[in-house]
Parts: sequence; C-alpha cells; structure tokens
Amino acid sequence: AAAGVGRSGLIDFDVIDVTNLQRQVLYATSQVGRPKLDAAVGRLRDLNSEIAIEAHQVALTSQNALDILARYDVVVDGTDNFPTRYLVNDACVMLGKPNVYGSIYRFEGQASVFATKDGPCYRCLYAEPPPPGLVPSCAEGGVLGVLPGVIGTIQAIEAIKLLAGIGETLAGRLLLFDALRMSFRQLVVRKSADCAVCGEAPTIKALIDYESFCNPAAAHPRASADELTPDELASMLERGEGIVLVDIREPYEWSAGHLAGARHIPMGTLQDALPSLPRDAEIVLYCRSGGRSGRALSILREAGFDRATHLGGGLLAWKRERDPSMRVV
Repeated sequence: AAAGVGRSGLIDFDVIDVTNLQRQVLYATSQVGRPKLDAAVGRLRDLNSEIAIEAHQVALTSQNALDILARYDVVVDGTDNFPTRYLVNDACVMLGKPNVYGSIYRFEGQASVFATKDGPCYRCLYAEPPPPGLVPSCAEGGVLGVLPGVIGTIQAIEAIKLLAGIGETLAGRLLLFDALRMSFRQLVVRKSADCAVCGEAPTIKALIDYESFCNPAAAHPRASADELTPDELASMLERGEGIVLVDIREPYEWSAGHLAGARHIPMGTLQDALPSLPRDAEIVLYCRSGGRSGRALSILREAGFDRATHLGGGLLAWKRERDPSMRVV
C-alpha cells in the first residue's frame, strides 16, 4: 500500500483464498475467488465513500516499481517474501520515500521505518537475504491470525505520523513483538556506510533482478545431480517419460497455477503420502523457488526413493525460462 496527499494506492494481483480469511479482515467467505484488490477497494469505500483509492492490479516488479511508488509520499510494505521486500526497499531509497516495514511469522512480528532522509534502510539491517528454503513461509510455519492486525496497526500509526509530521517514528529502531510473551523490545538500527543501496558508495544504483538476488540457484538451476533445469524437465514431459510430478506447495499456491499432470501433495502431508508414491518411477518434486522441494527430496531419499529429483529454481525458474504467462504466488 502507499499513501500521498489526497489519495491512497493499493498494489496486489492475487485472488482471495479461504486460507486468507483467518488473518485478513478485509475479506469474507462470499468473496473467495475474487481479486483481492477489488474486494479491498470495495470494503474501504464502504467505510468512507469520499476517499480516493488508486488500484494497481499488477505484480510489483523492477520494471514498474519506480513509476508506481513515485506517485505517493509514504510506502507501507506488507509483503510476505524477500524478493519484494528488497525491491520495495531499493525503490524507496532511490525515490526518497519512507518505507513503513512490517513482517510476521508464527507468533512474532517486526516493524520499523526505513529509507528516511538520514535513517537506515532494510539492507542496513539485512544486507543479504537468508539462503533459499531456510526461512519457512507463512504457509509452512503458520501465523497467529490476529498478529497481522497488531503489526498492521503499528504500520498504520507510523504512516499517519509520517504524513502528519508528528511524533517520533520508528526510523532507526526495529520493534520486535512476541505474542506468546506479550512483550515488545526495540533494537537500534544504524545507517550502514557500506550499504549497497544507501551507503557512502552504493553499488546498486538501479533496480535489479530480485528473484535471482534472493535465490541465486534460480539463475543457475543446475546446482547438482539432484536437480533438473526447466528445459530438462520440459524435455522429459514432451517425451512422455512417465515421470511422477509432485507439487508440494500449499493449496492456495496450487490453485493459483500448477504444471499440467502434477499431483498435489503439500509439504506438511508428504511423510504420510510416501506409501502412495511408486518406488519404481522417476519422481520430480517442485515448489515455488526450489527451497521446499530440496528439503522434500531429502525426505524421499531417506525413505529409499533413489530416483527422485526436484526442479531447480522451482516454478519461478519455470516461469522465467519456459512459460512467462504462468501465475506463481
């Protein structure tokens, strides 16, 4: 989301899934399957018919981020993946727009304000993303349903203070919330002179390929004999080699788009599904970016499935190299 004088903007390209409803109060069960953006704009206009909302029903990318975010005074980052967080951060630094950051995981949340005039940016705190697959997604690890409301409210407060020019923002501080302990802590975050985007000698002066930055294996998929490149998998499918293709993503990811002929076995149910998988066939696992499928491959290998492999770089690599029209969430 973004906000400016007299108008607000919302950016999203996803549709409402039933799994969203326990934490996203803008939506209702009757709206499952509708674009999130349409439902959100409708609900907000029901609350206040006089507000001006600009809807951007697109994925935020390196090609459009600067044009979209330049229209607003404050950017509120509610994204749930590292490539988009780094993209939003870098665009905000380049545009001189404050970035109101929030993230959640299971029972914990973080909030801060980055990219203010003299304050640190997201890269000052996290110079490099974690290795792919190391940090489970919200779909894998889960999230307490009310937690987004807590962190989202804090972000809203910070955005209001920035727009109104009042109070002391979280710039230079990282607020940590632990719902199980019902405790708040703060960490000081200093601007890094060596930061790649906001430091004294920045090395990133234009928006980059953030998927490759956060998942280098996707740019060079053939990391080991355990992995297939998108071209190799496509050739096997075209030859009709009778492989068993297994999508281990969550239901909402599967419903957004999947490879033809794939079998859906979410990661959390894989262990129980092992007896149903043939041991005399070649099994190819895939997920969004290759992290989860790599861990799933280890499970199959330990269970004696010697012919199992996985798609290096996941569906993001497939989309980039084989099918740009494929929808991946």
